[in-house]
Amino acid sequence: MTSSRVGRRVAGTAATVLLIGAGALATAPSAAAKADVLSIDKVSLHTPGLQVKVTYSCDAGSNHELVANATTLNPTRNQSIAAGTVKKNKLVCNFHDHVALVTMRPAEGSHFHKGDKVKVTVFYFDNDGFRYSDDVKVAVL
Repeated sequence: MTSSRVGRRVAGTAATVLLIGAGALATAPSAAAKADVLSIDKVSLHTPGLQVKVTYSCDAGSNHELVANATTLNPTRNQSIAAGTVKKNKLVCNFHDHVALVTMRPAEGSHFHKGDKVKVTVFYFDNDGFRYSDDVKVAVL
């Protein structure tokens, strides 16, 4: 009989410890860090190229650039391309959302006009050559 009483006491203590641990996890503040995120808000004509408004967030200590590329999707004209970057020292990485305007310059021979349909891709590019957190939007200028 003594062993069953001890067994119940051990089981009760274990259950209490589990409940206290679960309560501590439930009331603990969430972690501040989140994944690096990008979202294209707007694409516009910005002579001679384009400009894209991007909402971004990144973890403190992130070491990357924000890159934007654009390609026309007009079937009747030659394809035009443009690119732009926001250098890492211009990004505010503190876990909160921020807005960046990326001015994209056209490649030689590329031209963008009002009414052109363009595909814009934004992503982070780090020092090791990795690309991540892509967002893509098709827009009419």
